[in-house]
Amino acid sequence: GLDAAMVAEMLALPAEAYLAELSEVADVDAIHIAREFARKAISRELFDLLWSRYQACREASRSTAYAADAAQIARRSLQNIALSYLILAEDDEVVDACEEQFEHADNMTERLAALAVLVNSPFDAEKAQALAKFADYFKDDALVMDQWFAVQAASPLPGGLERVQALMHHHAFTLKNPNKVRALIGAFANQNHVNFHRADGAGYRFLADQVIALNALNPQIASRQLTPLTRWRKFDGARQALMRGELERILASGELSSDVYEVVSKSLA
Repeated sequence: GLDAAMVAEMLALPAEAYLAELSEVADVDAIHIAREFARKAISRELFDLLWSRYQACREASRSTAYAADAAQIARRSLQNIALSYLILAEDDEVVDACEEQFEHADNMTERLAALAVLVNSPFDAEKAQALAKFADYFKDDALVMDQWFAVQAASPLPGGLERVQALMHHHAFTLKNPNKVRALIGAFANQNHVNFHRADGAGYRFLADQVIALNALNPQIASRQLTPLTRWRKFDGARQALMRGELERILASGELSSDVYEVVSKSLA
């Protein structure tokens, strides 16, 4: 009997980046492990309730014409967050339901949510098929393709940096387009906490490389991408040193725009 929008909001766990901000010294790996533990516990303990509520919401979506009203928006929110928990059970019936939502949704909210759930799942064949279908169908819609890039860039599954590096070679991506930069590089650095903050510093090196390249193309976008590196004081000593090292490398990389120089120099001061 509770409002669906409120239930969906109550089920949403805080993002890892937000939890890091709450920490005196952010332990990246511990935050990720604890949050994933909580997600799986919720999925396991509430599976039957989540499954029945998901099916009811999805049936209503199938039988009702799409409308951008409060009741439908709330229902879709609850439906999609329930699906994100259900997939953690790695149940074939849930995978089928996710594919059905992806294939037959009559709105972008449900289709993109189903895609994100598959992208963040261990079902590689279904994931690859959905990504290929989505890209083929929306290849001429630049803004929708931005979402396609962002969903993959934000996935916390292992190998996140390598996926982003591969996507930079996709024909739809270019550093010259600010929206593409925000969708791929920005989503990775700001939303993919565990992969960006890899202990070996590879995520930091990647972002610094992109900032140096963007400095010559679009100084404003370059300076805005720097934000994750400027938060170096929140992390452990090893990561602090790595992040500061990349900021210093940017500073020494050549003639910087005033935008980039101001952000880097203030962060290191």
